[in-house]
Amino acid sequence: MASALDLKTLRDAVAGTAAAFRCVTDYQPAGGPGDKVFPPTYDGGKYATEERIEPATGETRQCVLLDSVQSQANRMELALLEAHHADKVKLPLLVTRFDQDDLPKKFTVNSLEAPHRIADALFRDSLLGGVIFRRSATGRILDKADIRNAAGLFGLCPTALVFGLWDSTGPRGGQGAKFQRALVSEIVGYDAVVGARTSSRIDSAQVRLDAGPLYERSTDDDEKPTWTLDPQLASSVETKGNSTPKSFGKNPETRGKPSAAVHGNITPTVSDGGFTISGAKQTTTLSLAVLRRLRFPLDGAEESEHEVDLAARTALAALGLAAGTLARNDVDLRSRCHLFAEGPSAWQLLDRPGQTPEEFALDSDAALRILDEAVREARGAGLPWEGVIELTPSPELVELVRRSQELASEAGSEQA
Repeated sequence: MASALDLKTLRDAVAGTAAAFRCVTDYQPAGGPGDKVFPPTYDGGKYATEERIEPATGETRQCVLLDSVQSQANRMELALLEAHHADKVKLPLLVTRFDQDDLPKKFTVNSLEAPHRIADALFRDSLLGGVIFRRSATGRILDKADIRNAAGLFGLCPTALVFGLWDSTGPRGGQGAKFQRALVSEIVGYDAVVGARTSSRIDSAQVRLDAGPLYERSTDDDEKPTWTLDPQLASSVETKGNSTPKSFGKNPETRGKPSAAVHGNITPTVSDGGFTISGAKQTTTLSLAVLRRLRFPLDGAEESEHEVDLAARTALAALGLAAGTLARNDVDLRSRCHLFAEGPSAWQLLDRPGQTPEEFALDSDAALRILDEAVREARGAGLPWEGVIELTPSPELVELVRRSQELASEAGSEQA
């Protein structure tokens, strides 16, 4: 029976020689065994399939990747963000708001959402107190960060020390701060057999191909669609001195057809798509060895103090365990890839080689409680733990985003 994990046990594990915490969870599709799941597709519409060896039997099993390490990290960060928004935990956050009046689409980005975390270009090109962030006193903390000097980054973006970071676009380029992932997770489907995917659409109005052709309307009219059936109302195209009505649509294959305006049926097609699997397995590992490499000197000191290091590492371990636990509450990975656990999860402590790992039960509430206690101890040791830092995107960045949004809108209209 799994024991309940508490802060003292976690601190002792971090202070000792234990290698890692590990959590392995078995899943079936939410629709039940045998229901099809759809993995992510990669370049060229390919699935990430491979053969893996079953350790117990030595048998080779065909597998498909259902969620990658990078995707899992994003999901765990979003789970932490949801807990932050729900006031269940308070995390340091860098936020830049794109809410300027001239932006067609307004949005906000924070360091738990940005792909490069605190080193993301959206923060780099934003302002803090009227100064470019990376040139501000706060932003320069990242310039000096490394595994021997991680205290400042701990206070600004502790998730970067858990999920990894490479500040490759900062002032030091490829020599910028680089931190190894301490928390790694992936979900794999076993005994994967590829299936068939069908696609079709029946138009409710039964619009037929020969009901066209459609022409591009020459004038904007709020009471008319952007296409017309009347060639007299169409834009014109000059070809070899002759003026002809301009067919509606940008795609040469559908130009002038009702389908260019998304009307009409789509002929049913069949292609490879989706897999049936015997089951899925999520493996999450939190490396304590990675965390022990980090040092946290305070107030510009060259050397760190052991108790400060231990407090910071324990808080980061608690943050990783909380992220891994919270993300297991929602394993709806994408359309038609919703998984459900076959049983409760437990974290195993890989401590002494050759001995059966001790198991610890940890639900979301307990994980967040341990995280809160660990952060309070870290702050009591003098470590920083910032709140929300608001940035303002530079005018140049706003203009770049505005142009991009307008181009995306035009491209969408053309594709339609």
